[in-house]
Amino acid sequence: QVQLVESGGGLVQPGGSLTLSCVASGSIFTIYDMGWYRQAPGKQRELVASITSRRDNTYYAESVKGRFTISRDNAANTVYLQMINLKTEDTAAYYCNAAILLLGSTGSYWGQGTQVTVSS
Repeated sequence: QVQLVESGGGLVQPGGSLTLSCVASGSIFTIYDMGWYRQAPGKQRELVASITSRRDNTYYAESVKGRFTISRDNAANTVYLQMINLKTEDTAAYYCNAAILLLGSTGSYWGQGTQVTVSS
């Protein structure tokens, strides 16, 4: 019914930049909050950033403030995560999440993840 597909991950040197994208498709009526999570090996999945549907409120984890920027294009059902000044500790699988209203029900949906590796 709903698919979230991430892209934009890869290998980058410390201090480098990447922009992740996540496109939602399917029988979507409305997308509410969207967010990016990450999970490093041996660690719990953590919320990195989130954005409300009207883009009037954003949240950032303390560890990424000032370096990551979340944005969204509602017309394209897409959320972005711009990452600059990347550090080795940002290495993780990054997952997109969205609260989506379908016809008659609301659910939380996840993408399959995209790997970000920061290494020299």
